[in-house]
Amino acid sequence: MARILVTSALPYINGIKHLGNLAGSMLPADVWSRFKRAQGHEVLYICATDEHGTPAELAAAAAGQDVRTYCDEQHEIQKRAGEAFGLSYDWFGRSSNDPNRRLTQHFADVLEKNGFIEERVDRMIYSVDDARFLPDRYVEGTCPHCGHVGARGDQCDNCGRLLDPTDLIDPYSAVSGSRNLEVRDTRHLYLLQTKLEGAIRDWIGSKSGWQTLAKSIALKHLDEGLIDRGITRDLKWGVPVVGADGGPRPGMEGKVFYVWFDAPIEYIGATEEWAQATGRTWRDWWRLDEGADDVRYVQFMGKDNVAFHTVSFPATILGSGEPWKTVDQLKAFNWLNWYGGKFSTSQKRGVFMDQALELLPADYWRWHLTAYGPEHSDTAFTWEQFQGAINKDLADVLGNFVNRIVKFTESKFDGVVPEGGEPGPVEAKLEADLRAAIAEATEQFEAMEFRKAAQAIRAAWVLGNEYLQVAAPWTALKTDRDAAAVGVRTGLNLVALFARLAAPILPFSAEKIAASVGATDLSWPGAGEAWLDAVPAGRPVAHQGVLFAKIEDAQVAEWSERFGGAV
Repeated sequence: MARILVTSALPYINGIKHLGNLAGSMLPADVWSRFKRAQGHEVLYICATDEHGTPAELAAAAAGQDVRTYCDEQHEIQKRAGEAFGLSYDWFGRSSNDPNRRLTQHFADVLEKNGFIEERVDRMIYSVDDARFLPDRYVEGTCPHCGHVGARGDQCDNCGRLLDPTDLIDPYSAVSGSRNLEVRDTRHLYLLQTKLEGAIRDWIGSKSGWQTLAKSIALKHLDEGLIDRGITRDLKWGVPVVGADGGPRPGMEGKVFYVWFDAPIEYIGATEEWAQATGRTWRDWWRLDEGADDVRYVQFMGKDNVAFHTVSFPATILGSGEPWKTVDQLKAFNWLNWYGGKFSTSQKRGVFMDQALELLPADYWRWHLTAYGPEHSDTAFTWEQFQGAINKDLADVLGNFVNRIVKFTESKFDGVVPEGGEPGPVEAKLEADLRAAIAEATEQFEAMEFRKAAQAIRAAWVLGNEYLQVAAPWTALKTDRDAAAVGVRTGLNLVALFARLAAPILPFSAEKIAASVGATDLSWPGAGEAWLDAVPAGRPVAHQGVLFAKIEDAQVAEWSERFGGAV
């Protein structure tokens, strides 16, 4: 079995995440990690809170807290939210912890020694009214490339171009709205990405398994021409810039590393945190010279993060000249929108993770965001589509099947898997059709095509319902108990099988479904298994209650009123 390292984009510390964040990174990483574990592979799923930079400082100030206290609280809030959604992190770390601080300073040191970092006197935006230099994310204005109003100083969300604050037209402070801005001299470190462009292009060219979205974004930035990126900021909160003696670097006192320099390094830092907490080792996951050459590394993220993970972070790794593991496959997602507009943490538009769980259990959201997520294009969330998906897929197809056959067994066979009868042509056809559906689901999961995998799983559930309509054990029982027993026994084995198929996406429900037939095996079904003989005759079964309650029109109306149904 393989060793697989999985990371998802680090969530910013400034507040609970919305469903768009979940759908575009953390949830697919979890679903795929669960799938690979269920196949028997050793999977290490790493994530962390991204805690540095101005977003944390401003959010802490708004909350009336010092930034460390704020980050401490928010990390726990986000950790609990992830756990409540069933996100199976092996470790959920913090970019403010010591391993990331030490590693960030290490990479900066070796990059500078290798000639890929240099100190420059820079001209940066200074807000006179705020009495501070403004980090790039907190300068906003008009994009010089596409004319989008409200572009940030690091990136235009409209055209995707990476920017510097001084590129913006009519800039203003996102902190106060002040346009009383000046350009002043300040010293900063620059990562010389221009020197690494060839190495990065060769590295990307070696990745044959990348999806079109991820590779096209990476090549777009290369074709437009890389720029040298400032990797330090005038902030108090972050990984400090140090000199050779470990103290403040002369002339750069009080400066910290740019959050987009240190945050991806936290994938490594969080793995070290995991190792410290579990007594395991971490270097054999990340160092090619210490055992990581057999690791398959997969990243999941939204499309807005791709440039940093295909250009900036690889520049750090490749420029170090050290044998660090780089990503093998990068799965990028488009945006989940809110009725045609964007979810927004800062503007509190859309449904957020904590609010979602107040409305319905996690598996309802996990199914919809996986089966109808923003995989190959931007996708709009609507309450009506959500209601339809849950009612048709989960309540009518999966839940109804499990409830019908288990309840029938309780009422007509004393709650025990019946003996008698032999499977016939109908069961043989069912098994052949199931093998095809499971093979399709397996193939699509392997390809990280989550919507297609979910639909193949649903197709298997539909086969079970169609089988019950044909076998009709409730009718057969009137004249042929053995025929009814075959139908019931087959149906109960399907319950166990469907739990296994559901487990990567519906982990909480899968356990209940399996428990209804006394099963505990939630491994991914293998091609050669005898699926329809896994639940033996004589085993007690027990109905677990309604698995998926239908979403009523009144609920949709209430939620639309509370959260809005249009931008």
